[in-house]
Amino acid sequence: MPRSSTLVPVAKAVPDFLSRAYWNGTIKMSLSKFFILRVLHQKPMHGYDVARMVEQTTNGCCSPTEGTIYPVLREFEEGGYVTSETEVVSGRERKVYTLTDKGRDAFKVAVAAWMDVTRFLIDSEKLVSTDAAASDCCS
Repeated sequence: MPRSSTLVPVAKAVPDFLSRAYWNGTIKMSLSKFFILRVLHQKPMHGYDVARMVEQTTNGCCSPTEGTIYPVLREFEEGGYVTSETEVVSGRERKVYTLTDKGRDAFKVAVAAWMDVTRFLIDSEKLVSTDAAASDCCS
């Protein structure tokens, strides 16, 4: 006799939107690809240097791990945004990634998109400042 199965919904954890860590993680995830393009726009480099330069460029705000860097570099390579060459340094092989013309164009598009978002963020900051000033004034 066939059994009937009942699907039981699994409770999904609700993010803590009051947590700065939640928002920092979201920002880092979103900006990693942008900053990888940005540092490769400066010069070709291998994955470790990409991670180090992203961290340095953002004053530690965005510090991608190997688990982030290499999948993104592979995705960029598959899409034709970067090329890679293997070189041997001190007896160790490593890939050096170079931004292609398509990658440079993608970086320009990304800069324009992020600049639009930046303007909206600045406007939002003004809104929060206005709200704070209004609540101070009425207390």
